[in-house]
Amino acid sequence: MTNQPYDVTTASNRLKATWSGSGDEVVVLSHGFGSDQTSWEYIRPVLDANFRVLSYNLAGCGDHGEASYDLHLHSSLFGYADDLLALIAEQQVSRVHYVGHSVSGMIGMIAAVARPELFDRLVLLQPSPCYLNDPATSYVGGFEQNDLNALYDAMATNYQSWAAGFVPMVMGLAAQDSLAHFSATLFKIRPDIAQHILRMIFQSDHRTLVPRVTTDTRLIHSRKDMAVPVDVAHWLHAHIPGSVSEVLELEGHLPHITQPQIVAPAVLRHLLDR
Repeated sequence: MTNQPYDVTTASNRLKATWSGSGDEVVVLSHGFGSDQTSWEYIRPVLDANFRVLSYNLAGCGDHGEASYDLHLHSSLFGYADDLLALIAEQQVSRVHYVGHSVSGMIGMIAAVARPELFDRLVLLQPSPCYLNDPATSYVGGFEQNDLNALYDAMATNYQSWAAGFVPMVMGLAAQDSLAHFSATLFKIRPDIAQHILRMIFQSDHRTLVPRVTTDTRLIHSRKDMAVPVDVAHWLHAHIPGSVSEVLELEGHLPHITQPQIVAPAVLRHLLDR
């Protein structure tokens, strides 16, 4: 992990943490790139009925997200895992269930490897340890480096134009209100910060850490996701000891927004399963 430069008592303020729900057990919700904690509003009522629920914004995301972002600390997912652990420590919660979408799947795994005693279960939606294809190991991550270079160039040239094309591409078949929600949260991120975050995510490779996860892990993936092909779901299931994998017959990288009526019961089922 990194050397956390922030006072732990400021975590909830920096990350705009919010509580809801009721129950004896705590669920922490952590969103993916381009979103903020409002992305959980479509499935949160189901969780609130069964758990105390804590959500927060990843550094750089949400309203005034630039105030929480540190270019050095957040140059890797380890810095984001430090934020998560700092937040849990500040809230004085002894153990949590963790639900992470996309990049937050890997953030949760990093945190659980560092502090396994804090995590009862990881329920990970669309996670990936590596987005680049690796022919040497027959790993299918979904992207070639040339694809990513073109994406970075498009972001740098005209962020608004890039975002307008990126949103429907990653969401797949989605209603207009779903597209509008993701567009709104994506545009809240300062363009230079968005570029730093996305480049950091897509260039990272955490495959060697994955087998070290000892926490009970549940994997949920869409059958069709341009950002995380189903091959990744199979790879993670094979490399996380004792993990459970469920591939839903859905399209898109943000199914908790586009088809919450399917995702909410799946997430709840994995949280309650004993």
